Amino acid sequence: MKHILFFILLFTAVTVSAQTEFGTKFRPIAAPKFSAKPKKTPIPQIKDPQADNSDIPSIKTPNVFDNTSITPKSQLQVGQEKSKFTMSTETDFANPGDRYVAKMEKDLDKALKDAGLREGRGELVKKNISLGEFKTKSQYFIVKFRDFGAIDGDLVRVSSNDVVIRDQIFLDSNFKDVKIVLSNGFNKLDFEALNIGTLGGNTAEIQVYDDKGQLVTNDYWNNLAAGFKASIIVTKEE
Repeated sequence: MKHILFFILLFTAVTVSAQTEFGTKFRPIAAPKFSAKPKKTPIPQIKDPQADNSDIPSIKTPNVFDNTSITPKSQLQVGQEKSKFTMSTETDFANPGDRYVAKMEKDLDKALKDAGLREGRGELVKKNISLGEFKTKSQYFIVKFRDFGAIDGDLVRVSSNDVVIRDQIFLDSNFKDVKIVLSNGFNKLDFEALNIGTLGGNTAEIQVYDDKGQLVTNDYWNNLAAGFKASIIVTKEE
């Protein structure tokens, strides 16, 4: 027991001695002295995004498609202005079907002229033409004339066996009647185009009736030149 108490007292004495020695030898390190005060870092100013920024140059992003050395422009590029040169009278808002209307009208006009249903300044017929030969017991014929085309001033002269029956008939849209008394035997009825109208050759439709009102023939001429005739040969039987 005595030995244990001795070691406790010895340990206590050693501890106190060490603390005393450490406390006497410790010296605090003084803070270093600076010859000048440290500079203050300025606080960055935040610019108002709504403020005028005209002094800042704009940055344009380059477009590689505008550089023809890199990518040549296509003639089919979207948004490219179309050429203003055209030989067509069409507009951008025209109906695409309109281009065919003119050709259809031209073809129809030709067909009507070929059928003798329309006038036109085509090739004039420069020859006498025959409208047929007939036999009849009728005492006279009623011959009706009209202009089947446009009313443009066509004139016709009527004669029988070289005798003038009507010197001049103006052709319009309504039929005009001429009575021709037939001689026994041979009769030659001539219908002469005195002129050509303002829209083309002489165009006349002719209807011939006997004394019973029966239609003998119905014919026409188209674009007949002035001075030429259409004739009917009639043989009157007793």
